[in-house]
Amino acid sequence: MSKTSAALRSPVGVSMAVVVLLGVTIAIDLFALWVGFEQRSLAADFVAGHFSAGSDADADRIDSLYGAAGIAQICALVATGVVFIVWFRRVRINAEVFRPDGHSRSRGWASWGWFVPVVNLWAPRRVAIDTWDASLPEADLIPRKHPHTVINSWWSLWLLSNAIGRMAGSQYDKAESLGEIKSATEMLMLSDALDVAAAVAAIMFVRALTRMQDEKALRGPAQAPFAA
Repeated sequence: MSKTSAALRSPVGVSMAVVVLLGVTIAIDLFALWVGFEQRSLAADFVAGHFSAGSDADADRIDSLYGAAGIAQICALVATGVVFIVWFRRVRINAEVFRPDGHSRSRGWASWGWFVPVVNLWAPRRVAIDTWDASLPEADLIPRKHPHTVINSWWSLWLLSNAIGRMAGSQYDKAESLGEIKSATEMLMLSDALDVAAAVAAIMFVRALTRMQDEKALRGPAQAPFAA
């Protein structure tokens, strides 16, 4: 555990920013899904030999839209990731106040743990679980087991989305034939759908943990109100 002193700070404001950015991410992913459907349909038409006067123009338009969707997804990922980590570190420090001895990793893991190769596949989840347990009502007084369904759902979907997204992106970049493009597009669509599900689960996690910490801080008496 970090030896740096901890003080409660409200995560409510930054959690709202995270939720809004996750909502933007969902909207962009849905747009990418729509473009994927268009691309898949067009590729299927080409494979079947159904050409029209505007087919080439449609292909160029869809390719441009897919490129724009990809750039938007990257921008949303970076913005959401930065604000999420700010929120994640804040709730981790609050949890240290609620339950100083309930953490298997120091608070630093809430920030840089996301960037350590291989370790980032499980370390942030461990921090999330410890933070969740410390933020539960009466967690300091009644040791017991609590389900981590929302955390496990979010984490599993996030890992799966990232893994399939990387494979799909590589497959799409290497695709040359129409059949390969169609197959890669379907993989990208699956990744986008999983990313939507992961974002929804993340919203549920952020809102639930923020609500627990807010209620626990106000309930007291062991905890002081949030600092400004």
